[in-house]
Amino acid sequence: MSSINIKEEEIFLCTVTRIESASVFVNIDEHGIEGTIIFSEISAGRIRNIREFVSIGKKIVCKVLRKKDSHVELSLRRVSAKERDEILDRYKKERVLSSILKPIVKEKTAQIVEKIKKENDVLEIVNNLRNNPESLKEYLSPTQLENLKKQLAEKKEKEKEVKRKIIVKSYSESGINDVKSVLSTQDAEISYLGSSQFLVKVKAKDYKIANQNLEKVLSEIKEKAKSHKVQLEIKEK
Repeated sequence: MSSINIKEEEIFLCTVTRIESASVFVNIDEHGIEGTIIFSEISAGRIRNIREFVSIGKKIVCKVLRKKDSHVELSLRRVSAKERDEILDRYKKERVLSSILKPIVKEKTAQIVEKIKKENDVLEIVNNLRNNPESLKEYLSPTQLENLKKQLAEKKEKEKEVKRKIIVKSYSESGINDVKSVLSTQDAEISYLGSSQFLVKVKAKDYKIANQNLEKVLSEIKEKAKSHKVQLEIKEK
């Protein structure tokens, strides 16, 4: 899709593709085109190591600064926490929807998810899917819909959740970005509680696996906190 459809100030989920001397190159996922971020638009503070903020393959939320012909200039630091969280939450929900539908519709998963995205609010669909599987009635055959209901019922019955509170603080110039990097994970749901407190939640089919996965996530967070020199306190259960 041409960049002509991209407007200044729009916000997109992007994937980092390469890092050069003074620029980060990304793929704007929604449009499948390349964009660039100069280092000064990565963070407001001094950047000692660019890979503390971005790495190849990482998903980041960027704002369009300007576009000229096929060239799109983006910013990471001008995206607010609220804007970033909304985009990332939508991305996570799309992945959840895909994982739910894949066993049922197989190779048509991507096609159906794209159609749902165009016609509905994915966040609302996923958040209410367990209680309202009929919301996908128009996208599935009667047999597929019944299979979906069975799958959701089994998952609701078996899935267990474990959680732990943590406190994450940084007093450096790049503190906000350091904290973001420390808490960046695809293996847990992390929500902000206020006063530097966060809640880390992990779900699995039984408590043993859920606890093992939670400990693994906390261990990874601990290692990243050390490398970023961020203060971390993990609350007792």
